[in-house]
Amino acid sequence: MKTITLYTKDNCPQCKMTKKFLADQNVNFEEINIDNEPQYIDTLKEQGFRSVPVITTADERVTIVGFRPDQLRTLAV
Repeated sequence: MKTITLYTKDNCPQCKMTKKFLADQNVNFEEINIDNEPQYIDTLKEQGFRSVPVITTADERVTIVGFRPDQLRTLAV
């Protein structure tokens, strides 16, 4: 099973839809809310991300930005 990290923030509709989609597909993930853990904001910016949700796998082979059901389905395999 892949280790998946999901970066989110409060009041983000795309974040909520991504979390629901992953839960509905029984995909386990670790959520990091940048409103609660702002130290991750700089990390995301350094990697070139300017918005959330950002989904990454531990091996960094998969990175998905935004609510992308077509790409999220690949994580459910």
